[in-house]
Amino acid sequence: MPASASPAMTPVSQASPTGPPPPSTKPRVFTTLPPVPRSGALSRNISSPTLSAAYDHAPMDIRADDIRWPCWNGEVNYKQLVFNPPPNCEGWRNPAPAELALSSPFWSMWTMPLPTVGKRLPILAATLASAMATTPACLAKPLDVAAEKAAISRRLDTEYPQLDALYKDLHRHPELSHQEVRTAAKLAAEMRRLGFEVTEGVGGTGIVAILRNGTGPTVLVRTDLDALPMEEKTGLPYASKARQTWQGKLGPVAHSCGHDVHMATWIGTAAMLAASRERWNGTLMFAGQPGEEAGDGAQKMLDDGLFKRFGKPDFGFALHVAPAPAGAVMYKSGAVLSNYDDIEIRFNGRGGHGAMPAATIDPILQAARFIVEVQSVVSLQKDPLSPGIISIGAIQGGSAGNIIPDTAIINGTMRSFTPETRAVLRVGIERTAKAVADMAGAPPPVIKFSNSSTAVVNDATLTKSTAEIFSAAFGPAAIELPTPSPASEDYSAFIEAGVPSVYFYIGGTDPAKFTEAQAKGESLPVNHSPLFAPLPEPTIRTGTEAMTLAILGALAR
Repeated sequence: MPASASPAMTPVSQASPTGPPPPSTKPRVFTTLPPVPRSGALSRNISSPTLSAAYDHAPMDIRADDIRWPCWNGEVNYKQLVFNPPPNCEGWRNPAPAELALSSPFWSMWTMPLPTVGKRLPILAATLASAMATTPACLAKPLDVAAEKAAISRRLDTEYPQLDALYKDLHRHPELSHQEVRTAAKLAAEMRRLGFEVTEGVGGTGIVAILRNGTGPTVLVRTDLDALPMEEKTGLPYASKARQTWQGKLGPVAHSCGHDVHMATWIGTAAMLAASRERWNGTLMFAGQPGEEAGDGAQKMLDDGLFKRFGKPDFGFALHVAPAPAGAVMYKSGAVLSNYDDIEIRFNGRGGHGAMPAATIDPILQAARFIVEVQSVVSLQKDPLSPGIISIGAIQGGSAGNIIPDTAIINGTMRSFTPETRAVLRVGIERTAKAVADMAGAPPPVIKFSNSSTAVVNDATLTKSTAEIFSAAFGPAAIELPTPSPASEDYSAFIEAGVPSVYFYIGGTDPAKFTEAQAKGESLPVNHSPLFAPLPEPTIRTGTEAMTLAILGALAR
């Protein structure tokens, strides 16, 4: 800062580089000071006119309360403002003729007159913050995980009944992929209530909710919205009785994958962060994604300009409930979910009477042969050390027992973790289907791979810092997974679009039932089972705590 710009500003003390800091009064927090962003908010250089303008707005009625910013302890009284930087503030230089610059390890205390009074402190803070452009390293303070978790837990004591009601409502009213109209509207209303800017209809039935809170990273938080075309058999008082049309047929719908848990946790996390804006800075991008079960919802949102319209996130997070004890949080660096491909094969034949098979070409027999023979691709043709799965889940053909049909259609999935194994499985499926048709003297089959998604690969650096937070928050209940899951997710589309991410799991099973089943060697219902029923409160609370802490950790980076 030029000396002529503020002649009344003079250094009043400076300790030696190795000595203790100069004495000051015990700091007290001035609670009305607006939050200062952790990045991009403070500068080593403040021009004289701007600083002088800030002084013109300084208050008289702030008494002796302190202003405390991470690297600026501003001691304010009736006549002067004193900046006293702590010794761990790196990146500050010694005072230069043309700037106000405070440097560690040199302690500089400057006395600054306040010529004008009568304005509010937030105006002073806002003026100073807007004039500053770079951040010293000490601004990114480590996250106090224990304190943050305790604060989240206290808020959840108040908020959880609303989350429980939301969860049970969503559970009762599931909707299929790209039909999530009621679901999206309900979540949009909840996010607006929390103060987010909400855009509906992104990628079809998707929603985007934005909360801006100063300068800082942008963090993507994704939940899936859709349910499964299956009947629920849990017997819960809030069990689904919903029905929707799937592939041309009206049938039951259930949240048997746990996306209702994800949505309740998503809203809970939004509520925790919205209520604690003084503790973080940046932008939250909460995305309610349609069509996860269809495998194309994430890409539809991207194709609809998700990142072009709302900005590209610096980090991303998503979670999934798993058949593990409620209260557990599970994570893994690198590949956490597999490559995925839908398979559909139509075997062609020649229909006729069941009593005259020689006059026909049986497509159902072709399909049956394929279902058995294709497993040799998994057992004999791929690398035995590289996991791969081919599963057939549906076969459709014929209308009566005494009629051989013209066609039979099978549907299945293919999963792998490497491009090489994926290619081997795909070629093997095609070769086996064609061979089966050739054996029957049938026309070539029609083979279709669709809704493909790549493996979900967690960012190593972000996973490491998030894992440290989970360990500090949940102790032994934070579990590092040794291997990836063969399940698949189209969240990978966001990662491939350039968003470093962490996709993690939370347990959803009653811990007592889990322990009992292990002791007896019994299995418990897993995702996509008609009996899958997460225990609501510990699951949603743990998910909300884990996701909120993970996001706070990313915002503090």
